[in-house]
Amino acid sequence: MQFIIQREYLIQSVQDVMKAVSSRTTIPILTGIKIVANKEGLTLTGSDSDISIQYHIPIEENGQIIVDVKTEGSIVLSAKYFGEIVRKLPAEHVEITVEDHLMTKIKSGSSVFNLNGLDAEEYPQLPQIEEDQVCRIPTDLLKFMIRQTVFAVSTSETRPVLTGVNWKVINNELSCIATDSHRLALRKARIDSVSANMEMNAVIPGKSLTELSKILDDNDEVVEMVMTDYQVLFKTKHLLFFSRLLEGNYPETSRLIPTESKTTLKVNTKAFLQAVDRASLLAREGRNNVVKATTHDNNIVEISSHSPEIGKVSEKVQCDGIIGEELKISFSGKYMMDALKAIESSDIEIHFTGSMRPFVLHPPGDDSVLQLILPVRTY
Repeated sequence: MQFIIQREYLIQSVQDVMKAVSSRTTIPILTGIKIVANKEGLTLTGSDSDISIQYHIPIEENGQIIVDVKTEGSIVLSAKYFGEIVRKLPAEHVEITVEDHLMTKIKSGSSVFNLNGLDAEEYPQLPQIEEDQVCRIPTDLLKFMIRQTVFAVSTSETRPVLTGVNWKVINNELSCIATDSHRLALRKARIDSVSANMEMNAVIPGKSLTELSKILDDNDEVVEMVMTDYQVLFKTKHLLFFSRLLEGNYPETSRLIPTESKTTLKVNTKAFLQAVDRASLLAREGRNNVVKATTHDNNIVEISSHSPEIGKVSEKVQCDGIIGEELKISFSGKYMMDALKAIESSDIEIHFTGSMRPFVLHPPGDDSVLQLILPVRTY
């Protein structure tokens, strides 16, 4: 195998596929990146059994030659060393040649590396997925939906299914739900391009979605999502991203979301977030990062925290409106800040149903984005 490639394209593709490579794998060949060169271009693959990423670099794009394949072939190279080498090569073009006994020469400018390779025939095959159930989502919307939910997955393996995000498609509506039993994040969106009669209910690992979001560009190009019983495939022009699905039934969360409220706050998101952030400076040293909110007359909500070892803080925030009963409630400052950042709206509505009942946050008049937080008992 021999080819010459523009260095910037090689760096990008190596960085992307390396996100699927784990140094802790029990299968030695999976510590490497598989490289295949043929008449269509260059294909790089990385995998850790849970996630597999394949990146394709075409021979040319927009009239520009990217890869010049002299001899077709394949090789597996150490991701750790190949990634570092490619990143530090000096010239704009890189020439890679596989010689006898899988010895691979990497040449750029006056720099020449010789790296031991592995037989690509021993690299596991990627899953073959039937593309009869396809959902097409604009990239920017997909990244929004991941960002607004994935932070709420559980970090504990006690209930593995909660370490993922529940994806559902029913009647052309996609919903993503994440919960760790103390909070819940929900994002819904209308999807026009869905296979006929497609219904989906699957749990995608939070780790997989985080890595996918990092790889996808910020644009409105369409991502195809293909689902099977055990795998999900996200497919773009140059990228294939496979992830296993989590086994088990995701809990029914709709009953957790209150349908009525006793107290409603309408407040500027930035002002409320900054007040909670300041209160959390002392709360971090106390139990559970607890912050307290207390409503007062004249549309004032007081944000406070108290740590016996450190001190206390109190700040009054002017609301656009407070409707309903007086309220005193305690909650995790971290959970509240996570929720406010995820909603990404200039103003926020917070609906409370009592001091010890879950409360919800969403933009005014918009329930497609919703955050739910359980309060903390402080007495």
